[in-house]
Parts: sequence; structure tokens; C-alpha cells
Amino acid sequence: MTIHIHPEIKGIPQRKEFSVRIREADGEWSELPAYEANVDMHNVSQASFASFDMEGPVDVEITYLLGEITSSIIRPLSYGIAAHQLTDNTISFQLDQPRKLSIEINGGRFNNLHLFANPIEINAPSPDDANVILVKPGIHRIEHLLRPLTTPRSEGNEQPEILYFLPGLHYIEETLLKIPSGKTIYIAGGAAVVGSMVCDHVKDVTIRGRGIVYLAEFHRFTAFRGVRILFSSNIEVEGITTLNPPHYSIYIGGSEHIRIHNFKSFSCKGWSDGIDIMSSSFIDIDDIFLRTSDDSIAIYGSRWDYTGDSRHITVRNSSFWADVAHPLMIGTHGNYHKNGDIIEHIRFENIDILEHHEPQENYQGAMTINAGDLNTVRHITYDNIRVEHFELGRLFDIRVVWNKDYNPVPGNRIENIVLQNIEYNGQGANPSRIYGYSGERYVAGVIIRNVKVNGEKVTHAHHPFLDINEHAHQVSFE
Repeated sequence: MTIHIHPEIKGIPQRKEFSVRIREADGEWSELPAYEANVDMHNVSQASFASFDMEGPVDVEITYLLGEITSSIIRPLSYGIAAHQLTDNTISFQLDQPRKLSIEINGGRFNNLHLFANPIEINAPSPDDANVILVKPGIHRIEHLLRPLTTPRSEGNEQPEILYFLPGLHYIEETLLKIPSGKTIYIAGGAAVVGSMVCDHVKDVTIRGRGIVYLAEFHRFTAFRGVRILFSSNIEVEGITTLNPPHYSIYIGGSEHIRIHNFKSFSCKGWSDGIDIMSSSFIDIDDIFLRTSDDSIAIYGSRWDYTGDSRHITVRNSSFWADVAHPLMIGTHGNYHKNGDIIEHIRFENIDILEHHEPQENYQGAMTINAGDLNTVRHITYDNIRVEHFELGRLFDIRVVWNKDYNPVPGNRIENIVLQNIEYNGQGANPSRIYGYSGERYVAGVIIRNVKVNGEKVTHAHHPFLDINEHAHQVSFE
């Protein structure tokens, strides 16, 4: 059995609502720092998060410092973790494997505690490896903790490049850390870096660790995305947390063969999506937690500098919390100048959706396909999706659309969609829509298999939970 607690990060605000202690079974208790994360753009609130690494059973004890605990809940509910109340303001529970949790005291979802129990790091990179970058800051606050690492510059340059290890909180003057091909950037536990990690026209790059990409003070800087992966290939992001970027947490454009796993992020601004994917393929997203104030996952065709189709994307074993907009979104943008794009072979598997709150009817849908810009969206599977009670929205929204806020022209069509082993328990859901746009711009081939709403199976097109128009064809139930 092993527990690893990371050093406290000086300079990131902490919250004092909770005291969090952990131990190996019957071992000595250790306290975790609980940091501040801003959530929900409509009414920005301060939640808490704490993290550690584990292998083997771990006891967790949480004390609520603001008063008596009258109720407690640990989500995702699918994990089946129940807390035991020890005193008027203390609960405990046990973890038998790494989990990403929301602990909600007295019904509080906006001042809750997020607890990230990571797996133990394996094969952490050595700072003596010439291909390891331990962050190059332009401005840092704790200069005496920096340890320089020299690596040769490219051929023809005589002076070595100075790279730095970050055990505390530091600032990058230009706010953009451009990572060369073949490098690993390691943000260790106890480290935080302000600025964007940028992979631009590179390959074979890893960004990993247990540290934080910290953008909560973005108004002082020009960086506004956490990790940028642009025109690149063979990129891996593992273990880090992105804290309150004003725009996307991870931005993928014109890239392929990307792996993102054990990633965590919070956001509280308009357009602060989680992971946005444009004209990219062969993306594997596994074991992540996103709490966002816009779409948690968005998959598009062409947009901005990125042109072409998107395909072969898998999102699995993850939890999504959209305080605003869609947890899972596909299809809005494409190359309408050249007959649109194809977005295909997308799979969402073993997903917990913890919140969906969208007052604008046109943007509702925990699972949404909105094909615009002449796009064709096809071969999409949602499998084993658990959707908990949400405030306002729809379970799914499958439409060929002309959204005049974003689309100069409507989409082309949507084909071959599978929704299977999906369960929604709660209120707040408007009927789920399956809409074609016209006779030529249709939806065809939707399989609804073992979909339950509050325990009742959806077995026919006239179910009150569904809204299907005349331009949707071949909707079948199994």
C-alpha cells in the first residue's frame, strides 16, 4: 500500500471550508491542502479541490469547518461510495482505487470539495535526461528554489539553453511555453505554472506530472488556454490539472494521435470549454474530470486555421460537469466553403455526467450532435452513460441545424447513431430531440437500446421523453 502527498503550492489560494485527512488502512493521518477553484459563470462560486496519489486501500476523513453536517453525498453515484458520519461535522469513507470525486455537504454543489485520488506515478522522468524539460520560466517568484538544467541548443548555436525545474509557483513572462519535438515537460506535484503549454507543429511530446497549469489570474497575462496542441502528432497529456483558464483547457487543432489521461480541469468563464477538438483524428481521452462553464467536450470539423475532417475519437472512463452548456458536443463547425466536413467514428464509453445546466433552448443536450456548416456526422456511439439529476436541459439533442449565431449554412445530415445502456435519474429534462432540418438534410439510422429515464425504458417513438420530427428516419428501439 502506498500514499503520496504532494508539497503545498505556495501562492495558489486555499479554501478553509474543509479539512481533508487521508491514511493507509489503520496508519497515521496526513492532511491535504485544499485549493480554490472558481466554478459556474452565472454566479461564480468558490469550490475546493485536493489531490494525492494512491495504491491500495485508503481511509479518507473530511471535516466540514463551517458547521454541522446534516447531509452528505459522494458523486458520481455510480461508484456507490457512502460516507459514515463520525461527529456532527466529520465524515469518513474508504477508497479501494483511484477516483475523482465530488463531496457535497448539506446539498452544496457550488462550494463542494473535489477530491482527486490519482494513481501512483510510474517512471517519472529524470531531470538529468536531456529530453526532459522541467519548465522554462521568464519570471518566477521563488528564485532560490530554481535549479538550472542546461541542454544544447540546435546545431549552429553556441550557447546552451537554460531550462528550469519548478517546485513552487512561477510565472512565464511571455505566457507561452513552446515545447520542441521529442521533449517531455514534467510539472511535478507541488508545482504550478502560469501560462499555456504549446505544442505547435511538433511531434512526440509528453506533458505530464501532478502539478497545475494555473490561469486563474489570466487578466494579468495574454495566455488564455491551458494546453494547445496545434498541427502536431503523437502528443500525450497525463496527470496535470488546469485551473480556471479563461478559454479552453485543452485546445486541439489539425492534429492526430493524441492521448489525454488522468487530466482534471475547472473553468468559470464564457467559452471556457474543457477539451475542444477541430479537424483532428485518432484522439484517445481516458480517465478525466472536467467541470466547465461551457462545453466539456466539443468535437468539430474545420474552424479558424484548421481544416479537414475529424474522426476516430474515443472518450471513456470519465466524469463531466457542465455548469453551463453541453457536457458532450459534436458537430457545429465545418468548412462550409467546400461542402462541409465529415465527423465520424466517435465513441463515448463509461461516462458519468454530473451536471447540465443550459437555459437557452437551442443549446440544451447533455449528449448533443448539432450538425451545421454542411457537415455530415456519422457513426457515433454513446455507450454506458450515467446521467445524474441536472438543473435544466435535455438528455440528448440530435439535430441537423442552421444555428445563425455560428453557421452561415445548415448542416448536411446525421447518420448511424447508437445510444445504448444510458440511464438518467432526475428531473429538469426537457424531451430529447431527433430532428432533421429538411427532406434533403435529414437524420437517418438512430438506434435507442436500453435507454432508461427514472427507471422506465424508452421503447417507442411516441414516448413523452422523445421529440422526433418528420425529417428523422429509421429510429429504432431495442
